[in-house]
Amino acid sequence: MNSRFYQKVEKNPIIAAVNCVEKLEQAIQSPCEIVFLLTGNIFNLKDSIDKVKDADMDIYIHVDLMEGFSKDVMALKYIQENMRPDGIITTRVNLVKKAKTMNISTIQRLFLLDSLSVESGINSVRTTRPDAIEIMPGNMPKVIKNIKPQTTNLPLIAGGLIIDKEDVIECLKAGVIGISTSKEELWYI
Repeated sequence: MNSRFYQKVEKNPIIAAVNCVEKLEQAIQSPCEIVFLLTGNIFNLKDSIDKVKDADMDIYIHVDLMEGFSKDVMALKYIQENMRPDGIITTRVNLVKKAKTMNISTIQRLFLLDSLSVESGINSVRTTRPDAIEIMPGNMPKVIKNIKPQTTNLPLIAGGLIIDKEDVIECLKAGVIGISTSKEELWYI
């Protein structure tokens, strides 16, 4: 992950998670420095990326959620060469591994539902070595504290079910570097 990401998340740890294209302009107008794009398709993705970059913000696209693209290496290569996001978000181990070989910044998203998924997620991250990990749901400070040392202190981002400022503060205290949220009111705290 490039140093620009760390500078931006240090300046503002709140990451605007945009889950519908209509909210993109609001995210661009917010004080957030980074956008996680969780929606889009083959027709509007480049325009969305360009708008965010024109605002001097970084954009990471969740490739698993982009419509009209297959979930394979060729789609990843096309997106990188023609659209140039700052990086990708994915749950797919094979895409993390391939993106790393293509010099694409990667955030591996882990859904932690029970102790088995925590263990499986940690093993996956040890294998793939993404640039950062997004833990979902993100409002689990005790779990965050447990995962951080087991993942060789890779940067952690909390996302999902972040309800209020208290959740943000508790997650930051637990050791995350950023909070990904689609709750627009939290973009301004």
